[in-house]
Amino acid sequence: MVYRFAFQDDLSLLAHWNHQLIEDEGHRNTMSVGELRERIEAWLAADYRAVLFEVDSVPVAHGLYRETDEEIYLRQFFVDRDQRRKGYGREAVQLLRDKVWDSKKRLKLEVLVGNESAHAFWRSVGYVDYSIAMEIMPE
Repeated sequence: MVYRFAFQDDLSLLAHWNHQLIEDEGHRNTMSVGELRERIEAWLAADYRAVLFEVDSVPVAHGLYRETDEEIYLRQFFVDRDQRRKGYGREAVQLLRDKVWDSKKRLKLEVLVGNESAHAFWRSVGYVDYSIAMEIMPE
């Protein structure tokens, strides 16, 4: 597996994967792929970076993150549906930790409460529970 930072040409793929991520995790975001593309483009123009992971020149996963002085916040992490259960997610996280991210910074991400497989995955690569956000939806 190799990694590279995303370019403008990668925005459509990232938006498509973001749409699948929303479906897979059960998020209530209703944005279209086009809207997601515009949002990712704005994030990348501001303070986010996207890393693509490839195996034999085929994109298999990506991570979208923002770095501050204190922490690295992983906003999105997605492994292509056809590439899952091959160890690519674990390998990509290890590359982020070993090659991309500053090891002296706190690593932070959010997982939806009902997404049990994501909870299990993130715990398996070293993340621990810290907080639970709670809400009351409008009537």
